[in-house]
Amino acid sequence: MTSRRWAAVGVAAATLTLVAACSSSGGSGSKSSKAKALTGSCAQYQAYAGHSGSTVTMFGSVLSPESNSLNTSWAQFSKCTGIKIKYTGSNTFESDLPVKVNGGNAPDLAIIPQPGLLQQMVKTGAVKKPPAQTVANEKNWPAVWKSYGSVDGTFYAAPMSANMKSLVWYSPKFFAAHKLSVPTTWSGLMQLSSQIAGINGTKPWCGGINSGTASGWPATDWLEEAVLSTYGGQVYDDWISHKVKFSSPQIQAAMRTVAGYMQNPAWVNGGYGNVKTIATTTFQNAGFPILKNKCAMLQQASFYEAQWPKGTTVSSTGDAFAFYLPPVSSSVRTPVEGGGEFVTAFSNKPAVQAVQSYLSTPQWADSRIKVAPGWVSANEKVDQSLYTDPIDKLSAKYLADPNATFRFDASDAMPAAVGSGAEWKAMVDWFGSGKSISAVAQEIDAAWPK
Repeated sequence: MTSRRWAAVGVAAATLTLVAACSSSGGSGSKSSKAKALTGSCAQYQAYAGHSGSTVTMFGSVLSPESNSLNTSWAQFSKCTGIKIKYTGSNTFESDLPVKVNGGNAPDLAIIPQPGLLQQMVKTGAVKKPPAQTVANEKNWPAVWKSYGSVDGTFYAAPMSANMKSLVWYSPKFFAAHKLSVPTTWSGLMQLSSQIAGINGTKPWCGGINSGTASGWPATDWLEEAVLSTYGGQVYDDWISHKVKFSSPQIQAAMRTVAGYMQNPAWVNGGYGNVKTIATTTFQNAGFPILKNKCAMLQQASFYEAQWPKGTTVSSTGDAFAFYLPPVSSSVRTPVEGGGEFVTAFSNKPAVQAVQSYLSTPQWADSRIKVAPGWVSANEKVDQSLYTDPIDKLSAKYLADPNATFRFDASDAMPAAVGSGAEWKAMVDWFGSGKSISAVAQEIDAAWPK
C-alpha cells in the first residue's frame, strides 16, 4: 500500500438521486427496457428493475448476528425488484473462496475484506470488471478506497464498509466503580493496566484470536497498531511491501510492545485462563468477561459492537463502550488503523450487476446504517444524521480526521499467502505455543512470495 491518507468516511450528508437508465440490461447493471414500472416506495429502485425472479448468490465472512442486519438492509430492494439475494457466511471464508473459485463454483458476488485476497482472485481470471453504473458511483467514496479495490491500476471491487480498529473496549460502569480514568497516552494505558491488575478478581486485558481458518487475525491488528503508532506511516507502508521485514528491528520492537501487555501472565486472559487461552478463545467471545468484571479491556475493532449479548447497554456510562487506543509514540500524529470490505463479482449476469451497483450507492449504505449499529460506510455521501450509535460516531470522528495518520489493515493489504496465511498461523503459534518473537518473524518472512 502506498503512502495515502483517508480523509473522510461517512461524514457528508447528501440526498441520493437515482439516474434512471434506459439502456437494455446487457452489462450495465441498469434496468431492462421492458422492465415493469415500479410505483410507490418501490419507484426508487427503478434503475435496477427488469430481473424479477433472479437469484444472486453472495458469499462472505460476516456471520450472525451481524449478517442479520446485512439481509435486512437489502430486504426492500429484493421485494421491489424481485431479485433474491442469497447470502452465505463462513468463518473459513478466506480458505473457502479460493476453493470455490478454482473449482468452478464461485458465488455471483463475494464480500472480500482483504485487498491481498482480491489480488489473488483477480489473478485467477474469474473476477469480472464492474458495470458502468458501479464505476460511475466512484464519486461516492474517497479515491484511496478505489485503489484498495483495484489491482494493477484496474478497478474491480467497490468498497462496502469501513471499520475503526484503533479502539479499546471497556466497561464504563466498572471504571466508575473503581475510579479509573480513560487514558490518553500509552504510558497512561500501561499504568492503568498495572492499577487494574491490583483489583482482586480482575485482569486488565482479555483477548481471543480463534476465528476458524482465519484464526490469528486479531493479533495481527494488535501488532499493526504497535507498528503504526510507534514508527508512523512510512515504516508501516514499507512493512506491507516487505522493504521492512518482520525480522527488522522496528517490527521486532513492536512485537515486544504487544508481548509486554498481551503476553503478561499477570495481565491476561481474565475469565478464560492464561496467555495460551488467547489462542483458543474465539474473537466473538473475547470481550464477554468485561461484563462480569473478570477482565477490564479488549483491544478490538468497532464492528465488535455486534458481538455484545442482547441487552448490553453500549454507551459512555453503560455496560460497554470504547476509547481511542493511545499511540505508543507521541511523534506519530493520531494513528488510525482501519479495515473494510469490497464487493467482488464472479458473474456479469444483469441481475448480479444490478445488485453490485445498488450496493455501491449511498441509498444502500443508508439502509444498512439504520439497521446495523457498529457499522460505518466507506461511502462519503451517506446521510450523516443516521449515525446515532455512539460507537459509529466515535469511529467516524477518527476515520474522518484529515490530520490523522490513517492506514488500511496491513495483513489485509499484504499478499494473501502472507497476510491471511503465514502471519495468521504464526500469531496462533506465538500465543498458543509460546513460539519466540524471532522464530515467528522468520516463519512469516519465509512465506513471502519471491
